[in-house]
This record gives sequence, structure tokens and C-alpha cells, in this order.
Amino acid sequence: MKEFLTELEGSFKGDIETNQDTLELYSHDASMFELMPKAVVFPRTDEDVEVLVSLAVKYKKKIPGLSLTGRGAGTDMSGGAINESVIVDFKRYFTAIKAIDNKKMTSEMQPGVMFKDLDDQAKKKGVLMPTYPASRDLCTVGGMVNNNAGGEKSIEFGKVEDFVKELEVVFADGVKRVVKPLNKRELVKKMAQNDFEGKVYKQTFDLLDKHYDVIQAAKPNVSKDSTGYHLWRVWNRETGIFDLTQLITGSQGTLGLTTNIKFGMTSARSDEGLLVIFIKDMKNLGKLIEKVVEHKPSRFESFDDNTVFLSMKFMPKFLGFLGPIKFIKLLFSLIPEALLLFKGMPRLILMVSIKGNSPDEVASKIRTLHEELASDAKQYGISGFEEAPTDRKGEKFWIMRRYSFQILRSSVKDKHTAPFIDDLIVRPEYMPEFLPKLRKIIKKYKLFATIAGHMGDGNFHIIPLMNIQLKGERKKILPAMKEVNNLVLKYGGSLSGEHNDGLVRGPWLEAMYGKKVLGIMKEIKTIFDKDGMFNPRKKTDADWDYSFSHIRKEF
Repeated sequence: MKEFLTELEGSFKGDIETNQDTLELYSHDASMFELMPKAVVFPRTDEDVEVLVSLAVKYKKKIPGLSLTGRGAGTDMSGGAINESVIVDFKRYFTAIKAIDNKKMTSEMQPGVMFKDLDDQAKKKGVLMPTYPASRDLCTVGGMVNNNAGGEKSIEFGKVEDFVKELEVVFADGVKRVVKPLNKRELVKKMAQNDFEGKVYKQTFDLLDKHYDVIQAAKPNVSKDSTGYHLWRVWNRETGIFDLTQLITGSQGTLGLTTNIKFGMTSARSDEGLLVIFIKDMKNLGKLIEKVVEHKPSRFESFDDNTVFLSMKFMPKFLGFLGPIKFIKLLFSLIPEALLLFKGMPRLILMVSIKGNSPDEVASKIRTLHEELASDAKQYGISGFEEAPTDRKGEKFWIMRRYSFQILRSSVKDKHTAPFIDDLIVRPEYMPEFLPKLRKIIKKYKLFATIAGHMGDGNFHIIPLMNIQLKGERKKILPAMKEVNNLVLKYGGSLSGEHNDGLVRGPWLEAMYGKKVLGIMKEIKTIFDKDGMFNPRKKTDADWDYSFSHIRKEF
């Protein structure tokens, strides 16, 4: 490794760090895993990335364990942004927002751009990149692309894969190339190239066309998914479009390193308000979800009683996130909720966003839904409502929903977040059967877990709080995960709606897709990266024994 880094220094304009503090900082992300890298590099230019990959190819035979893992802000919850070799940090220098065009409805930027910075600039031009995750204030756009992120607006807009227009990617031959949708004529021309790129396109097309029907049938039957490689979105026989951006998006950097991103944008949202529903009994939650979805909400979120309790308990933590003025406003706005607690803590809080063409229309729609649900409140297990027809009135609920995970990570003594069943998704119509069985498993293993989710999609984030430094607690992880995952697959769901595979779900790809489809995904990995240089053990070569052996034992 020393020889590799020494040669890299000679032509690398960015930074190379091997000091212990840096290595320890980059040895973990937001997951429960820890992998100590040998070095962290911070490229300044696209040429730096090309040099890095080319040199890694040169040294790969001499150093078999040499690998490259791209990283943004390290908010990944699956263990996708860590490795035992070289971390490539894009957050330090790849931070240019190159263009935001509110006429063409596009934006262009480098992968290290913080989403919050893109969002601030985009809103000034009246446009929005709507498929942001709950970590919107912490994550980079590169991480969003590589995880195929989604969030509270997915019910209306879909996921990142629906907004990626063009990428620039450094492939395994060390050359940066533009990746974008191609028509059949352009594809034929690309496949005729006598170079690495031509070979990638030809072999990928031949593989996908040969197994076309099998691949199309493998698409998960849920509204969103972030597992495996989305082969079914690449080649479309009906339209004649071949789009490798759909393969790169969600690949967790296992096929190459992304250096530039072009997004499609949408108009900044119209007037929007919130109906908050407090649930005491979840027996008929599935029916309630169906009723709410009939009203076409733009967002439909939830969080549970544990989230409320811990948010109240650690309320001072919000001061650091919000600043003093917003924090004081939050405290005053929560007085009605504090009074509500005297009547009994709700089991679940639902947040239903309703759009309209004017504030009056929004308020009217919220009132109509409120009255409709109130007439059957007992049947649905509803204990109360709160109307928030303006952003200001609804902000407190969004704050608790978005910041709860960040607070939990640092606040609960002797317990830490263990996101191993954190992103399951099952079609909403199965909720009446599915949820009681899920809660039974959580209770069986005595897991203190917060539950939040995107109710309209049936996508739940279940974050157990555990002292995984204890051997007995670590022993719970695999059997609990098996039971939950098998339950999800029994109902035709996906193990990840948004957070991707990484170290935690990669080992489950065969259970989800079967050997044949996983075999096709493995062939894709070989076509792009035959030496396994990009982010190993996160997708098709993931192994639970390896993952489990790298669960953090100290915090």
C-alpha cells in the first residue's frame, strides 16, 4: 500500500491522509459496522479520480486487497460508505453547483454538493429536486444517487432514479465517460467501439436482452426499491431506450466512481398543509391507510410513541440542530402535544400532506379529510387530530420526523442505533396482517425500537436501540433479521425501499431475487469491474459472516 500511495502522490493534486484520527473517522458511517481503511484520499479534479483508478488497476495484482470506496457525507445506514482499503472522499472538493436551469428544469453539480445547498439555490429559482431523504440537511447528492434515495415525497415523485438525466463516471479502465440514455442507433454505435466502454455496453446489452423476460419479472412488486441492480430499468424493448444511468444509480459505487450529476427538476411545491392523526389502536391501520391514499396526499409520513418520548426526553438536542430562535418557537409550538400526553401517548402519529392551488383550498381539503375520518374515528383507532394548514403550524412535526434519528444516535446512554431492519417495504394493503406480525417479532427479541415510515408506500424505518457491545445483544441481530426479512419476503415486499444493500442487506439478495437473477447481477458486476476493485462486499459479493465480524464493538 505504501508503494501505491507514494506513486499516487506524484500525480495527485488532492489530499492523501493516513493519520490515525482520519482513519478512525472514516472507519464508520451511520450504520452499525466499522471497517478501518488504510488511507483516505480527497480528489480535487476529475483527472485526480482517473489517475487514482488507473493506478489502482496497475497495483491490484500486487495488492489483491486494494479497493476504492466513494464517500459523500457518510450518512449511509447500510455500511456502504466504508471499507478496509482506500476511501475516496468527494465532500471536500467536489462541491460545485454548476447550473440550475428553471427553463429546462435541470441542474448540474458535482457529487460532493450538500443537498441542502442545492435545495437553497434551487428554491431561489423556483425549482426543486424532490426525492430527498430524511437526512436532507446532512447528505450529499452523490450519496443520494449511489443509494437511489427517496423520502417523504416519494409517494408523489418517485425516487432519485426518476430524476437522474446524465452522469459522468470513471470506469474500471480509469477513463471518465458520460452516461446517458441512448436510442437504438446510438447504442449500436456505442457497442461498435473497440474499447472498454464499447465492451461494457455490448456485454451489458447482450446479457439484458438474452434474459429480458426473466429480468422484467424480477422487478419488486412495491412502489419503490433500492436493492441489487435495477436491471429492468436499463433496456426497454418497447421504447428502444438503453439507459446505463439506471444501473449506476443505486449501485453504491460498485460499478465506478461518479464525478458529475445532472438532475431533472420539478417546480417548487404549491401551497401545502398537514393533517396530523393520532392513533391509539393500530388494528385497522391498513384500512386507514387505504382511505387516506384515496385523497392523493403529496406526503404521508409517520412516527411512533417511542420517537415522541425520546424526542421530548432529549429536547435540548434540537437546540444544536435548529439554533436558539427556531428552538424556542419549537418549544412553544409543542404545548398542545404536551397537553395531549396527559390523555395518553398515541401509539402512532400520521402526517398527511395535502396540496392545493391556494391556502383556502388546502385548508378546505384538510377539513374535508378530517371530517371524513372523524366520523369513523373509533373504527380506525384514532384518538385525535390536529390541522396544520400552513408550513409554520406543521413544522414541529416535520422536525421530530426528520431529526429523530440524529438525536437517537447520540443521546441514549449505553444504547446505540442498530439499523438492520430499518428499511423494509410491503404493499399498504397487507398492513393489517403484516404489522401485528412485525410487532410480535420485535417484542419477541425485546428490541426497543423506534418506528417511522412512509405510510403511503408501506415503507417502514425500524431502528432498534441496542447495546451491541454486549455479546448477548449482538446474538439477537441475525435471528431477528431473519424473521423480519422472511416476513417481508412472504408478503412480496422488498428489504430496502430507500437505504440500499451495503453490508447489512447485500447478503440477502439471493433470498430476495433467487439464484438466477442474482447470477445476472453478478455478471453485471464482472462486466464493469472484473477485478472487484470498486466497493467490495456491498452487493453481489456480500457475505454475512464478514459483515457480522465487523459490527462495531465500541462507540
